[in-house]
Amino acid sequence: MTDLTTLLEVGGPVAALGGGAAYARAKHPGVYWSTVGLPISTARLLSSYGSVMEACGLTVAPSRLRMLAVKATTRREVRPVPPRRGIIRPTSTGLRLRLRLAPGQEPADVAASAERLRHAWGVHAVYVSTIKPGVVELRLVGFDVLRRVRMPRKVDAGFLQVPVALREDAMPFVRDYRAVPHQLTLGATLSGKSMYLRHLIAGLAPQPVALVGIDCKRGVELAPFAARLSALATDPEQAAELLPVLVREMEDRYDLIKARQGIAPDTPDEEITSDIWGLPEHERPVPVVLFVDEVAELFLVATKKDEERRDEMVTQLIRLAQLGRAAGIYLEVCGQRFGAELGKGATMLRAQLTGRVCHRVNDEASAKMALGDIAPEAVSATCAIAPERPGLAVAGDTSGGWSRIRTPYLSLSNAAETCRESAHLVPDLPALKPFQPDVAVRPVESPAPVVEPRPATV
Repeated sequence: MTDLTTLLEVGGPVAALGGGAAYARAKHPGVYWSTVGLPISTARLLSSYGSVMEACGLTVAPSRLRMLAVKATTRREVRPVPPRRGIIRPTSTGLRLRLRLAPGQEPADVAASAERLRHAWGVHAVYVSTIKPGVVELRLVGFDVLRRVRMPRKVDAGFLQVPVALREDAMPFVRDYRAVPHQLTLGATLSGKSMYLRHLIAGLAPQPVALVGIDCKRGVELAPFAARLSALATDPEQAAELLPVLVREMEDRYDLIKARQGIAPDTPDEEITSDIWGLPEHERPVPVVLFVDEVAELFLVATKKDEERRDEMVTQLIRLAQLGRAAGIYLEVCGQRFGAELGKGATMLRAQLTGRVCHRVNDEASAKMALGDIAPEAVSATCAIAPERPGLAVAGDTSGGWSRIRTPYLSLSNAAETCRESAHLVPDLPALKPFQPDVAVRPVESPAPVVEPRPATV
């Protein structure tokens, strides 16, 4: 009886702790990492750092001075020297530490051993980034942060920057229109493409920019945000009228820039500019972000009569993509497929779209359309996206880099409410007034009286 009581007293709490840890690991991985995973991984790293570096081939032969010092002070064997390790900094999703590479090493050597380091230290993933020559940072991620996305509380995002998703290395994916002016976003039905677009609009709504939409699905995607839109076209006919207006707006801005370039001999160097950002603030026109949803609808024609209109619209889109950046006009083109089979000008337009985001697609050819020409190795990662993870995508750019990202959930009502609250920020652009959507004004309900009125008695 005494042994049974002792077993219950000792085994009961141990079983409860084990069960609680297993439940937290499955349902609340962040809590499990902070309480269990972080101490264990830190202990593994500290105790096995030298041996793991040696097994990964990341050590170098010690210098002659070091060898002489070791032999003069001790009798132990002189071992190879691993990269000098900095302070371990724990985070809510993993660990971060910096390594100072030994002479003859390069960051690619550490990146090639990332998978070995992951298994050795018991973490979900290891990512390597270069801080400065000779110094790299290891970012250890303790769990799959894309399974349940939680954006960081503090994100450094400035003007024309929107933290729209979370990367697989637990860093926010920020859509920066100044750095990447135009972007192509592809994805099949229910892949999360609309959620990505919703985050972009909600993030830009509080900023002093003009939002223009072309939604050829009768406006079902962009109409809820009409309160914040400066213009909205809901079919190809309206788009054919709106695009020439945007081209003329771009040309007027180039005339404004050119007038500033009528350089007088005494003009300071800082006042000479080739885009709107070099203009004085009181002269600078407001930036314009054009959202094109289901771009294939602009290319498709039913009769030969529509071909001329299609060719004109495509030409105007290409002009905006080629020249819009300096004029402060940015494109966000979305669709399910986008390739040469759409017709004349499709490939040329795609080549102007620097940023690429590809959600789950129905075939490998669609993934190659988005990423095959800039990051071929990302095509297989795109094809591996499961339908059970909507919002998961692969983001790349013309530099060849790519990463997995996932957009957090944002309800349509919350995004629409953000646009309604920011309706007063719609800029005054006379050229777009005819295309500004009509927004129904909410009736103001008068509050019920606290005391019911009674007829006065005489």
